[in-house]
Amino acid sequence: MNGKVRIVALLVLLLALPAAPAPAADPPTVRLSASQAGTGGSVTVTGEGWRPRALLMILICGQSVPATGVTGGTNSCANADGRAATTDAEGRFSRKLPVAEPPVPCPCVVHIATVQGAPAEADAAFRVAGHAVEPLPADASGGRLAVLTDTRLDGSSSLLTWFGAPPSRTLVFTVGNVGTSAVRDPVFRVGTSHGVFAPEWQEQRWRGTIRPGGEARVELPVELAAGAHGGYTVSLTYGGKVMAEQPWDVGRPWGVTLFWVLVCLVVPAALFRAGLAAVDRVRPRPDRRRRGLRLPGLKPRPQARHAMSSTPPWFTPDAAAGAAGRLSAPHDEGPTSPRT
Repeated sequence: MNGKVRIVALLVLLLALPAAPAPAADPPTVRLSASQAGTGGSVTVTGEGWRPRALLMILICGQSVPATGVTGGTNSCANADGRAATTDAEGRFSRKLPVAEPPVPCPCVVHIATVQGAPAEADAAFRVAGHAVEPLPADASGGRLAVLTDTRLDGSSSLLTWFGAPPSRTLVFTVGNVGTSAVRDPVFRVGTSHGVFAPEWQEQRWRGTIRPGGEARVELPVELAAGAHGGYTVSLTYGGKVMAEQPWDVGRPWGVTLFWVLVCLVVPAALFRAGLAAVDRVRPRPDRRRRGLRLPGLKPRPQARHAMSSTPPWFTPDAAAGAAGRLSAPHDEGPTSPRT
């Protein structure tokens, strides 16, 4: 009996022990076929550990190092010469990237980031031969921003939105600099997602400087596609971290529905009237010059009208004059017999 109690107690202790934390997923990696190349050349970029079937963006960016990432956002990258790549089922990819000079001086990196879904990025140091090299700004690392208030969406729908125009709002929030250096012109990423679909991200730069320990009110425009309706989620990220999420319930554009209902009613009616007019135009007309059938004892319509309008044969001018002179009753005009 004691053995069974010990076994039960041991099982209880094993179940009560905290589960071992799952090992953290390794960050995605990127490798380059060459660490330096001149403008007009190319470099092969390979990566592992990315999300399977993920769409990636590959760019050459200036004023950046792998330790700090792309501090200036995509404005410091050669966007026109960027390339897109899709990972395989194991999260690997390989893509040849043409070498182009970024709009800002080096140090430069080859920047890889996901386009949709959970944000992930990686950088590899790269030197563009012949391109200017300058030290990073003193505040390149910037401070650390944190959202101090709840986010909200300001604005309302207009009459055009009721007829299918793109819904738009303004994402308003307050951030504070909890770092030790000022943050100038921070670049935020605003994403919109619908249902189970991955968010679509868009970089937006806020113009201003946030001193250490200071705070600022940030307003970023958010716009959906034309005709969008239903439940959406607006996400805000900075420095690769999700800072806030705001739900957005978009009403259905009933004006579009009304328009199609009217089209379904008016177009068939117009086609029906046009068809009646066409049939009436092409149908054969009766020949008015053609005489109808003559039946015994009946006259054609024109002759009948002529007969009705003509003077009866027994009512002649002579007969009328005789009738007018004889006003008295008719009497015998013969010779009278002699009186006795």
